[in-house]
Amino acid sequence: MAMPYRFALAALLAIAALDRTAPAAADGTYTLQFENDRIAETDRHYTNGMRLSWVSNSKSPSASPQWARDVLGWIYRQVDEELEGRIGLALGQSIFTPEDTAARRLVVDDRPYAGWLYGGISAHTQRPGAVAGIGLEMLDTVELDVGVVGPLALGEEVQNNFHDLIGVGRSNGWDHQLENEPGVMFVFERRWRPNAENLGAVEADLIPHAGVSFGNIMTLANAGATLRIGEGLEVDYGPPHVRPTLSGLAALDGRTDFAWYLFAGAEGRLVARNIFLDGNTVASSHSVDKRPLVADIQIGAAFIYRDTRLAFTHIFRTREFDAQRRADRFGAVSLSVNF
Repeated sequence: MAMPYRFALAALLAIAALDRTAPAAADGTYTLQFENDRIAETDRHYTNGMRLSWVSNSKSPSASPQWARDVLGWIYRQVDEELEGRIGLALGQSIFTPEDTAARRLVVDDRPYAGWLYGGISAHTQRPGAVAGIGLEMLDTVELDVGVVGPLALGEEVQNNFHDLIGVGRSNGWDHQLENEPGVMFVFERRWRPNAENLGAVEADLIPHAGVSFGNIMTLANAGATLRIGEGLEVDYGPPHVRPTLSGLAALDGRTDFAWYLFAGAEGRLVARNIFLDGNTVASSHSVDKRPLVADIQIGAAFIYRDTRLAFTHIFRTREFDAQRRADRFGAVSLSVNF
């Protein structure tokens, strides 16, 4: 195994191991996310995403482990009791294929086969604010994802073994997947959550967001908003999704009763790099001509009972590359439990 890939795998293991060393690791929200195109009755392009994450409950930096306070202090010059801080850990995998997965030959006019296996560490800060006289809460998220693209990401094994399990035909073109390459992606995003408006028996809010991501995996700028209607909207910022899909914070503030909401969101992205379309950074690999502007539209519902949230989402994505015949869609399910 080449030395850079050993470093990438070591980084994954080190990030995952932080969950064992954090004193407050048991105190937080654990989330399991599953995204798949079969949920939306398709089988192409972004075909599967899985992510297991933990986000601390510690809203006060003094109640967080020291290493978490160090991260928040590095992001902000002054961390005090007025700043609500959380820390997060994640392990995830995303899988991409062309539309024609039966072909053994290289499908030159469709996206490459690719897997992305990564670990992530994130810091989240919440503080009150106001925009145009409207009271709101601002949430900043900073995330670093480190992993590997290529055969070491185990995309072929996960997809074909799962297809065998459910009795679906195997994807035959994995010999043409992207080459092994260590991957890094740094994300910064800000959300503005206003106080919910009462609409009789329900309440509503609109949560705008904007952010940037950069690295050899993806480099982009994004902006959008999520509209929610329901009860108990202060419980979260919307359900989480696998990036680059617009996402809420995985953390769930504990409740003793029932909350729910319906949501609809939209996001636009200006994409400078997407390794899953542009191909490997240095090594020669298959690639396609990507479109610089991509948009997502999503609709869904979330239900929270005490310390558990279950969310369902249907996502529509515009065409991502020039030769793409039609837009994509996929489904997402997430289960979060707060301890």
